[in-house]
Amino acid sequence: MTESTYKLPESYSFKSIWRITFPILVALVMEELLGMTDTAFLGRVGEIELGASAIAGVYFTILYMLGFGFSIGVQIIIGRRNGEACESGTGFGAIGHVFWQGVWFLAVLALLTMVFSYLLTPSILRGILRSESIYKAAIVYVNWRIPGLLFAFMTALFRAFYVGTCDTKSLTWNSIVLVSSNIFLDWVLIFGHLGAPAMGIKGAALASTISEGISLLFFVVWTFFTADKKYGLQKMVKPAWTELRHTFSTASWVMLEYVLNISVWLLFFLFIEHLGEEQLAIANIVRSISEVPFVFSAAFASTAATLVSNIIGEGHPEGVFPVIRRVLILCTVTMLPLLVFFFLCPHQIISLFTDIPSLVEASVPTLKVMCAITVATLPWNVYLQSVAGTGNTRVCLRIDAVALCIYAVYCTFIIGILHSDIALCWTADGVYSLCVWIQCAVYIHRKKWRNKAI
Repeated sequence: MTESTYKLPESYSFKSIWRITFPILVALVMEELLGMTDTAFLGRVGEIELGASAIAGVYFTILYMLGFGFSIGVQIIIGRRNGEACESGTGFGAIGHVFWQGVWFLAVLALLTMVFSYLLTPSILRGILRSESIYKAAIVYVNWRIPGLLFAFMTALFRAFYVGTCDTKSLTWNSIVLVSSNIFLDWVLIFGHLGAPAMGIKGAALASTISEGISLLFFVVWTFFTADKKYGLQKMVKPAWTELRHTFSTASWVMLEYVLNISVWLLFFLFIEHLGEEQLAIANIVRSISEVPFVFSAAFASTAATLVSNIIGEGHPEGVFPVIRRVLILCTVTMLPLLVFFFLCPHQIISLFTDIPSLVEASVPTLKVMCAITVATLPWNVYLQSVAGTGNTRVCLRIDAVALCIYAVYCTFIIGILHSDIALCWTADGVYSLCVWIQCAVYIHRKKWRNKAI
């Protein structure tokens, strides 16, 4: 049976895809408000705090991507096992085993990452930052943000389980708990309300850390009382080297790929930091805004990875192309109105992040460039995660590595040599996305992934 003759089952209809994607989208949008809330509040504290939170936030995100990337690899494996179990009617317990091996690995990884960060972060940031004031503020943020890694890693693993099994409704409730607690704590700790001291950038970091702990507690309680016992999550599984090694062989490549992916942002901010504090502040504002359409893309991309993995597990690789097309259609229809709105109302959007009139005006051209580039390269993330969904996670790493090299060369030329305006510098995003998209399209259409076992 070919793609042209294969008919997708009802579980892969537009309605079903949207039903899976919507809770993921809500969760990602709400979670993105963590960073956006920090940016909006710190934009009213000062440019130094705003710029430092950009650098430190991306630095923390790179560390977080170690755990998040691994969890996405676990999600892909869970999706494959779920598809196989649905097809045969047995074997759901294997999902619990994969989950618990992920728990043990991520717990160790979180502790090692925290130790690494406390020991080496000052030297790393000292080597890459020129501004002393930015450096000092960034160190404060990172030191208070790092303890949240353990919470964040485990939360990502729970999300992987629910997305991999196509049961995403809990993500919405969790994100509401996460964001509402963060907004409240930001208001209290940054500005010193309700008797608390005004902690500034330290308060922003601490608020996010505490909120992530609350989010993890929600998932633990929710899973204990509501998760289907057929998956075996309620019963602890001891570390098993054979199973852990198998999980790691797939997930590790996604972990490294996600680190490379987010390194794109850090590289960009490091280049921009040398252009001055105002340019860095503009970059932080526009990057924060760009996260809104990005999470839309990421939600559909996560759905694509899961559905591709599930349908291959069910023994129907010919359904991969139709699934990708449907996800892309929904992604486009959802994102375009949002981007048009951002393009037509830039002042209103930027004013949410800063009340400095000159900074608002200076950020407008960059925001419009961001919107145009996002529209032009919209499918790249869906394609990238679809490649991951086929099980060949090593290819994802290679694709990102190639794109990052080209991106670095472009940034070096347009920012480091030409010292271009920030709006023109933003075209680097388009270069990166286009490189990823082209490579993924070639891989998908070659169909060498059909017999890939995971």
